[in-house]
Amino acid sequence: MFNRMISGVASAILLTLSPMTHAASQLPTPQEADWVAKEFRFNSGEKLNDLRIHYITLGDKNKPAVLLLHGTNQPLSAFLAPGFAAELFGPGQALDISKYFIIIPEGIGSGKSTKPSDGLKMAFPHYDYDDMVTAQYRLIKEGLGISHLRLVMGYSMGGMQTWLWGEKYPTMMDKLVPMASQPNELSGRNWMLRRMLIESIKGDPAWAEGNYQQQPPALKTANIMFSIATTGGTLAYQHKAPTHALADKLVDERLAAPVTADANDFIYIWNSSANYNAMPNLSRITAPMLIINSADDERNPVETGILQGELHQIKHAELFVIPASAETSGHGTMMQAKFYHQKLQNFMAKD
Repeated sequence: MFNRMISGVASAILLTLSPMTHAASQLPTPQEADWVAKEFRFNSGEKLNDLRIHYITLGDKNKPAVLLLHGTNQPLSAFLAPGFAAELFGPGQALDISKYFIIIPEGIGSGKSTKPSDGLKMAFPHYDYDDMVTAQYRLIKEGLGISHLRLVMGYSMGGMQTWLWGEKYPTMMDKLVPMASQPNELSGRNWMLRRMLIESIKGDPAWAEGNYQQQPPALKTANIMFSIATTGGTLAYQHKAPTHALADKLVDERLAAPVTADANDFIYIWNSSANYNAMPNLSRITAPMLIINSADDERNPVETGILQGELHQIKHAELFVIPASAETSGHGTMMQAKFYHQKLQNFMAKD
């Protein structure tokens, strides 16, 4: 029933573990590790040997497993920040780490996982979200030896991958929570701005067909433009920058920040969403879903009515929309779990 609310191992584990430096102070030290797929075949038909998937874990491996999936270019430390971890991982909370084993992998092309900037540059295999989900599945099954998940939950890119998890491996998990995402193909402003981000970098002569000696200037400016346009929330930005001077200050702060990203990595990861479309296979999803979006999400505007029109295809789905306010931050709202922690806790408590 719908409640449409608007409110033995073929690959190797590298055994050296190290603490995450950004762990929230109240949490036990997260553990870092790498799992390596000796051979990985991409949907493009390309193959790569020794594909590395970096991940962190929290809690006891013998407890029910929860898979958390990050957004595009989002550091894993975001899930350990107080706005998320302090609201969800503590005693009695929705993802209490004394009850669950939390697994947070870095997707192909991100962080310490294998990516174009490791050396192949634009000769790196072309990957998509389906490839990322396959790699995550292999990490869980082959790397960690886990046969079932209590929950798959993701934000933005990770949210879209959560939809794919429910379709590709419908009996693998008890519950699904896609956040800041929709199942339809990338279109409208969402895809148009992703395409412009990619084209802006490729159009910079300093990019040199991916063989640059230093990061092309367009990387910084295009990324700042994209971030302002698609994350932050209209009311929140007006609250933070109600004057011309304060708006300039926000821009100046972003322009002054050092570039820590890589242009080729950016091109690959943003383009990896180009063929995403979970809509045709929604009926394959059998696990109960709690879909969490925000009313001011610039990339997934609720005005389209896409979700409300398609939820009938899913056996057990509930849509929870966080009202917009000066405290929400548009597409980035999900990193403030205070807005949905109770809803998630109630969902996890259900059989």
